Amino acid sequence: MISIADNINSVSLRIQNATKSAGRQAGEVALLAVSKTKPSEAIRAAYAAGLRDFGENYLQEALQKIQELSDLSIQWHFIGPLQSNKTRQVAEHFHWIHTVDRLKIATRLSEQRPENMPLLNVCIQVNIDEEDSKSGVPLDEVKSLAADIAKLPRLCLRGLMCIPNPSHDQSTLAESFRKVAAVAEDLKSRHNTIDTLSMGMSQDMEVAIAEGSTIVRIGTAIFGERDYSGR
Repeated sequence: MISIADNINSVSLRIQNATKSAGRQAGEVALLAVSKTKPSEAIRAAYAAGLRDFGENYLQEALQKIQELSDLSIQWHFIGPLQSNKTRQVAEHFHWIHTVDRLKIATRLSEQRPENMPLLNVCIQVNIDEEDSKSGVPLDEVKSLAADIAKLPRLCLRGLMCIPNPSHDQSTLAESFRKVAAVAEDLKSRHNTIDTLSMGMSQDMEVAIAEGSTIVRIGTAIFGERDYSGR
């Protein structure tokens, strides 16, 4: 039977090969294990195999896992949509959030981030395909939102995140990722904390890495298919 450790090795090799093919330096792309719907035991197995960064979408489920795994030195990333009445729990328990798309959310996160914790790392979620059904800020509004977030005292603006429309057309995916990367490059000249592009998942990580991703969010390729029947 293929283990989680075997899957991590396979994913790591894909990342290494894609990074090399893109002419980038080894180690430029970090692996974020997306553990939503998966039990704490699976996260422990991935941790034992060397992973330290884990992403969760569902807040209550994540808080339970954070408590159950408090003995491990995990960097927790919130990567799901966040309602304003849930910001305190993210501010108090996570190291990163990838899905900020409104100043109201960012302001609450900053106000609620405990003084004894490091700054909360923030990525702005970009609605790259401008779909009404998707979260994220339009590309032409990113610069303004970034400027406002950069002024908030308990946040560290790290970069951008996107989830493009699923597509088997590699050139379409590449174009979407390229647009986000171009905006991020422009932001770097304005904000010296910008260093992150959270782009790419199990099915499109190679394209994302070719276009500059620094974090790929991988779930299925590590933990297997998910069961959403209970949701």
